[in-house]
Amino acid sequence: MNTSPYPHLLEPFRLRHVTFRNRLMSTSHAPGYVEDRHPKLRYQLYHEEKAKGGLALTMFGGSSNVAPDSPSAFGQIWIGDDSIVPVLREFSERVHRHGCAIMCQITHMGHRTLWDVEDWLPPVAPSPVREHAHRSFPKEMDRGDIRRVVRAFGDAAVRCREGGLDGVELLAYGHLIHQFWTPLVNRRTDEYGGSLENRARFGLEVLEEVRRRVGEDFLVGFRMMGDELKEGGLDQEDCLALAKIYADTGMCDFLNVVAGHVGDERGLSLSIPSMAGPRAPFVPIAARMKRETGLAVFHATRIMDLPTAEHCVREGLVDMIAMTRAHMADPHIVAKMMRGEEERIRPCVGAGYCIDRIYVGGDALCLHNPATGRERTMPHVVRPGDGPRRKVVVVGAGPAGLEAARVSALRGHEVVVFEAASEPGGQIVLAARATWRKELLGIAEWLAAEVEHLGAALHFNRYAEAADVLAERPDVVVTATGGVPNLEPVMGAEHAVSVWDVLGGQVEPGAEVLVFDDHGDHQGPSVVDYLASRGSSVELATPDRLTAHEVGATNYPVYLASFYAKGVTLTPDHRLRSVERDGNRLRAVLRNEYTDKEATRFVDQVVVEHGTLPAAELFHELAPLARNEGELDLEALIAGRPQAGASNPDGAFMLFRVGDAVASRNIHAAIYDSLRLCKEL
Repeated sequence: MNTSPYPHLLEPFRLRHVTFRNRLMSTSHAPGYVEDRHPKLRYQLYHEEKAKGGLALTMFGGSSNVAPDSPSAFGQIWIGDDSIVPVLREFSERVHRHGCAIMCQITHMGHRTLWDVEDWLPPVAPSPVREHAHRSFPKEMDRGDIRRVVRAFGDAAVRCREGGLDGVELLAYGHLIHQFWTPLVNRRTDEYGGSLENRARFGLEVLEEVRRRVGEDFLVGFRMMGDELKEGGLDQEDCLALAKIYADTGMCDFLNVVAGHVGDERGLSLSIPSMAGPRAPFVPIAARMKRETGLAVFHATRIMDLPTAEHCVREGLVDMIAMTRAHMADPHIVAKMMRGEEERIRPCVGAGYCIDRIYVGGDALCLHNPATGRERTMPHVVRPGDGPRRKVVVVGAGPAGLEAARVSALRGHEVVVFEAASEPGGQIVLAARATWRKELLGIAEWLAAEVEHLGAALHFNRYAEAADVLAERPDVVVTATGGVPNLEPVMGAEHAVSVWDVLGGQVEPGAEVLVFDDHGDHQGPSVVDYLASRGSSVELATPDRLTAHEVGATNYPVYLASFYAKGVTLTPDHRLRSVERDGNRLRAVLRNEYTDKEATRFVDQVVVEHGTLPAAELFHELAPLARNEGELDLEALIAGRPQAGASNPDGAFMLFRVGDAVASRNIHAAIYDSLRLCKEL
């Protein structure tokens, strides 16, 4: 008898000839793992891990390109020639062996790409309308272009079939098919423009060509929006009418329904919401599509937890529910659910780190699961070691320290953790106090729960000194003591306060505040939002040419929308030179980075963000007593070998430091430090 609290998620679902073993899937995305434009080993291992974890369907190849005038803009797969077929065969075999179905998304990006990459061909579109995000001015497609691209879709679909896949997804959302649909782009007056039926014509020709070429025993569907959520664009009624046109052909098997638009950064942040947005915001739109078209409907948008996913399937709102980002955080969601270990699922906190990296040309990485995308070298499941059981002392219970404790305990060692604060999390606790970043606490809460579950000894309110560490008679010491705010670059910094002071409640917000952000990540914008939300009049100055320079595309629009609404003054290209007291106020001098012209501000409070300096006193005190004198063998670390340094044979223990105790970085770096070090203990 199935006693799972999620019985509907575990029900199989049949679509044509394919039976999905449950209702959970991962939608197509472009993680930036391609090698020679193909999904080779790294890409395949990433998807195989989800298949091993019990997923029913993994879709890959977000925005896989079918034609040379649709070049890669963010590391997509090239599916436009036959060299892809053997790679797909290897890929499909790797995933199928675990009982998981696999599909690829194919597309022509239209104007949503670049002109000065690969073959330097001009992008094409229904009309010469520029897309803001990629900034290209496209060529208006003539009938020859249309015929050529339709054939290219058919060719690509055949390659997917020959590669052993279960189906293809035609990407309309934001791309060429959608560009023909939307009046925001399609201004044609021929048979491909004007009425909705005319604007649907190109997509129909693509669907007909694909179905003709692949036959009946191959799945074909669309990823499309249910509402463009943009003035002048397609509303729900328009999108529903389009869906019915394709459903009525009998050639379309499913709709993968999303909402919004991705042609500019604000639209992207609304369409792929970070933790600032609501959970499951577009389920009602997907449900209406299912109800009124009769097609199978897949859906993904910030479905973060199993109760929500169960509700969507139980109530018949969708047929397959996608927890795509959640499976980046934990690819073994299904396996843990089936074992009754829901509380041990590593949560997606909606940080957007994965997506934000893609849009600046990086590879997709989960903020707090460094094994994702590194399956070749980093384990998702840490196994016990075959060496002697050791005593591991970890100082600090921020993300680096908690991960060091978790991995060391999983390796079978006795673990003791000292933390000076009354709760775990370190800087995460401060970051979560900002206005919309509360879900970050999920990282610390999960790590701490895992450490406790594994039997490690956690000691809070314990500021560990060298004598405390030595009294434990450790074999290994990991100092994860973090850092302290670095205000040193500012003359008169003694008159300024740090982001920590404000978010931690050590100082009250001033009436008029100058925030100087010489970092560009979330810290500075977070404190600005926090201050403005409490009524402070805030100016944000930065030497960068952009506010929140390091914050990615799904997050910085949230800050900017808030700043403009709250009257925050944004001053780029200015460096804070000095702060001095002037009566009961502060006199701050800013200098333009390009003209050297200085400007003076009189404010009540100056907040400086310039990263952290390592809190490394304990490390340096212990180093002379350590067998390796605190030295890290970088070659061994990179190669995945154990640390074997013995520069001090009389030392009683090995000593390491991780996270911000080494240098000011981020949560991902801190956790990755500890995983790759401690997995070899």
